[in-house]
Amino acid sequence: MTLTLDLIGLLIRETGLEETELKKLRDQAIGTGQTFDRVMLTRGVDEAAILRAFAEDLDLDFRESFDGIRVPKEFVDLVPMAFARAHDFAGFGMTESGTILVAAAHPVDLHPQSDLLAMMPMPVEFVLAPRGEVTELINRAYRHKADGVDEALDDLSSTDIEGLAAAIEESEDLLDVANKAPIIKLVNSVLFQALKLRASDVHFQPYADRMQVRFRIDGILYDMEAIPKTAQDAIVSRVKVMGQMDIAERRLPQDGRASIRIGDGEVDVRISIVPTSTGERVVMRLLDKTANVLGLEEIGLDEYHRKIIEQYIRYPHGIILVTGPTGSGKTTTLYTSLSTISTGDKNILTIEDPVEYALDSVSQVQVNTKKGLTFSAGLRSFLRQDPDVMMVGEIRDIETAEIAIRAAITGHLVFSTVHTNDAPSTITRLIDLGLEPYLVSSSLVLIIAQRLVRTLCKNCHEWVSPSDEQLARLREVGLNPDDLKDGKMAQALGCDDCFQSGYQGRTAIYEMLPMSEDIRSLVSEQATATQLKRAAIKDVGMRTLRQDGLRKVVSGQTSIDEIVRVTQLDVL
Repeated sequence: MTLTLDLIGLLIRETGLEETELKKLRDQAIGTGQTFDRVMLTRGVDEAAILRAFAEDLDLDFRESFDGIRVPKEFVDLVPMAFARAHDFAGFGMTESGTILVAAAHPVDLHPQSDLLAMMPMPVEFVLAPRGEVTELINRAYRHKADGVDEALDDLSSTDIEGLAAAIEESEDLLDVANKAPIIKLVNSVLFQALKLRASDVHFQPYADRMQVRFRIDGILYDMEAIPKTAQDAIVSRVKVMGQMDIAERRLPQDGRASIRIGDGEVDVRISIVPTSTGERVVMRLLDKTANVLGLEEIGLDEYHRKIIEQYIRYPHGIILVTGPTGSGKTTTLYTSLSTISTGDKNILTIEDPVEYALDSVSQVQVNTKKGLTFSAGLRSFLRQDPDVMMVGEIRDIETAEIAIRAAITGHLVFSTVHTNDAPSTITRLIDLGLEPYLVSSSLVLIIAQRLVRTLCKNCHEWVSPSDEQLARLREVGLNPDDLKDGKMAQALGCDDCFQSGYQGRTAIYEMLPMSEDIRSLVSEQATATQLKRAAIKDVGMRTLRQDGLRKVVSGQTSIDEIVRVTQLDVL
């Protein structure tokens, strides 16, 4: 493209690049056939800055966020989802004169813009917006469409199982379903729908008369499409091919992994297959490798808890443990903590099972038990790598625990996880593993217990005066009605966006136990978890999980029922 003087000036002002650098990138775009804006993005130039410059040059508006915006039905009906996603277009409003407003992420993609204009019977006005925001709009707009699942179900035939064992690409694009066999198209469409709906797991559960697809969204399982029983074996075979498993083996459990793509994004899939009385059951865990690691202010920490964690993650040595059941967000908290202190002046090593997200400036090791690379073996090797900070995915046995404590005592900061119900019981769990109480008390510096709670849906969220029944419920969980903001509480009745559940998204509630001198003395005396909990509340002002959750009820983030659901064991 031609770089006008006006555009050069705008790009220099917005991006901070020199004119010579811009011309080099322009020449690279010409040489590779890519558009100029995409070349700049691949070189790490800030996307918002690029779009602001182009918006001013082309006399278009620029929008940085579309929170709470609904995509017009006309756009969803007229524009195929594959086209919208491939070219990053999303409608976001209609003017009074009948013009449809369309967010676009690529200002110089003129041919797709012309194709979109041809699809629309009304005038179109383009607005530039970051690709992530456009993708979020697309996901919200098409989330309740079948995404080809119904079409693939209609196309199923008994011959589809033939040829399923053929080699597949190392990383298959879910959007590339053209000319695919119906079984492949069906599995790809189910996975694509799962990713659009933010599902963490996909279940293919066999019944006597059907195979039921189920998605785990925000920790809750939802029934989705029902697949005919006749296609069950073909689907399981297809999944086995994806996970590079033995298609012929149907009597033993199998595990595998695959990598799939959605356009430029990559998703890691962990696959587990177990034989049941009604056929083989498939569970697929989805890990988005392109997801950004959240900051401390984004994972549900209030100011009180954020100050605690910011203080202790900068300690030169000691052990910081994060505890909670599977799926309670422990790994996210660990990654957030590591990324906060990963400033280039520390040697940070992790051993994980699996490595879920890539962290800059952090050396991450994948557990491989078949080759002898266990948590304890990896941690022992780390001590010879001149580390400052180490993270071990989980303390499961006495050997790993002893090496972690030795590392902490010899001047290293160690992060890890343990499966316990709350912070105080973590201490008794370590002693039950076989650790000496004096080693536990001298090495631990902070224990973080956490749970994930569903947040109220923003689309059907409202503030109401509590009924008598709700007031009784408040008192039952220890909340005084006077604590409510203006005497009102938040509730969500349910809408299409939240599957009529009233919830959309999740946040974390925390219980943090810093190791004070009094707590250390109690640990050395082998106090019970209940004694430790009472002392922590009295001595260091520890908030329990339920207390932290009730603060989020008052602030309108979640509901009493949700807090009670995840903190049933949180009693003194």
